[in-house]
Amino acid sequence: MEYRAFGRTGLDVSAIGYGCWEIGGGYGHFDENEVVAAVQRALDLGINLFDTAEGYGYGQSERLLGKALGARRKEAIVVTKFGIYRPEGEWQRDSRREMALAAIDRSLKALGTDYVDVYLIHWPDRETPLEESMGALEEIVQAGKARFVGVSNFTPDQIETCMATRRVDIAQYGFHMFDRRLEREIFPTIAEHGIGLMTYGSLAHGLLAGAFTPETTFDEDDWRSNGIAFNIPLFTEEVFARNVAAVEDLKPIAARHGKTMAHLALRWVLSNPVVSVALVGFRRPAEVEEGAASLDWSLDEETLEEIDAVFAKHGVDTAPSAWVEAL
Repeated sequence: MEYRAFGRTGLDVSAIGYGCWEIGGGYGHFDENEVVAAVQRALDLGINLFDTAEGYGYGQSERLLGKALGARRKEAIVVTKFGIYRPEGEWQRDSRREMALAAIDRSLKALGTDYVDVYLIHWPDRETPLEESMGALEEIVQAGKARFVGVSNFTPDQIETCMATRRVDIAQYGFHMFDRRLEREIFPTIAEHGIGLMTYGSLAHGLLAGAFTPETTFDEDDWRSNGIAFNIPLFTEEVFARNVAAVEDLKPIAARHGKTMAHLALRWVLSNPVVSVALVGFRRPAEVEEGAASLDWSLDEETLEEIDAVFAKHGVDTAPSAWVEAL
């Protein structure tokens, strides 16, 4: 297993992390027993970071992760998040102090633990001063309920505001071949402050796994059916066939290295030294083993340029000006 420094926390994290968004629902059916086995297999292989959130299935993801870790909790670096809720159909953001203090207790109960290693604000709450939210996170650290804290999906200016109240230890954002906005918007801030960076969506929410065809459809309960992924149209009717064609052109690059498309996608994310850990959503032990196999090689500059040429050929704008503002 490959390990990297987690910002300035002093922790070493596996380059691949276990993303638990999928086991909160919204990606179709999964077997809970297979998830438990997958988490155990991840630990066996040296994957030590597990990322969840209260917003993933209203605590379902946290409960299942806690069950899966069981007696091996201390082998894991557990990350969870608070601040988004869906009480009546529409997503809402709430990072007030009282919400943070109540949410951490709910998460600890769901996870079956008395602390988390990292506690993040899931999305910026535009109605609550960041000073209040960061102050609450520091209270949680002082109470021993979290070791480190941070933010997810915040702009650089918002990070700077947070830093004035309390250091941001860890940050989390979406990053993959089809979405490179971080390179322009976030990486400079992360590097300047030595913040540990977690990235999600490494496989472009399944697109870069290489199994889709232009005829692929998504179930109604699969969030990808709306076509938009964090303000980027990955799966809409207008661009889906083009995006699948781009992935098909990437496959020979992976094959030349004796790797799968998923291996190429993960290694591409990890080729940037600013990234501490790339999250992958696993639901079965075989998927964990497949993900771990992506770490025994590297990409040279020539291959990176070849990948860029594929996206240019298909006219894919990998870094649109739109920032991730809406849920």
